Amino acid sequence: MRVVVLTGAGVSAESGVPTFRDADGLWEGHRVEDVATPEAYDANPGLVQEFYDARRAALKRVTPNPAHTALARLGDVLGDDLLLVTQNVDDLHERGGSHDVLHMHGELLSALCRACGHRYRWADELSSRPPCPGCGVRELRPDIVWFGEMPYEMERIYRALAEADLFVSVGTSGAVYPAAGFVVEARANGVRSLELNLQPSEGTHWFDEARHGKAGDLVPRWVDEVLASGVDL
Repeated sequence: MRVVVLTGAGVSAESGVPTFRDADGLWEGHRVEDVATPEAYDANPGLVQEFYDARRAALKRVTPNPAHTALARLGDVLGDDLLLVTQNVDDLHERGGSHDVLHMHGELLSALCRACGHRYRWADELSSRPPCPGCGVRELRPDIVWFGEMPYEMERIYRALAEADLFVSVGTSGAVYPAAGFVVEARANGVRSLELNLQPSEGTHWFDEARHGKAGDLVPRWVDEVLASGVDL
């Protein structure tokens, strides 16, 4: 069985990671336009770097939850037949035991050089303007896909959606594209779909089945069902 799983902010929220956007439209106290666009970085790189430095440091205070570890357990069984795609920029899936996680929106623990285009694992501050390990130019920025930029590895994701037997969306609002359109893509390819979310998302009506509740409860239960069925594993 080939499975594509998409995870969103709802999964990380159960570990204490702030969700993408508050009800008042602010992103952790900042306007999205001030910290999450290329224009914001060009206008005030210091503010943007400090914002992501703080988010990077905050990762040390959170730990994976049962949803993360259950997906890692599924990956151990399915191997290459599972593609785990996340909109989250934290490293909780990896710390939960998953391998080859596709971070379509980038990673906090990665830096991107604007000069040479190389990406590097990065756990330290960027606001101090360290030189690029490759070219030496002080143009490292957070390796985060901001609004107006193209998410990573879209061709790989769409190819997997075309070849999958099941698409599962976990903890996503169904409001942010292109990820919100994955269920439509799956349906167009005749792929079954399942939503596991705290409450109905904006795209719930597209799914063949929807279960609502905490990801930490729903995901382990679903993984147990899949592994117990033994269908084509």
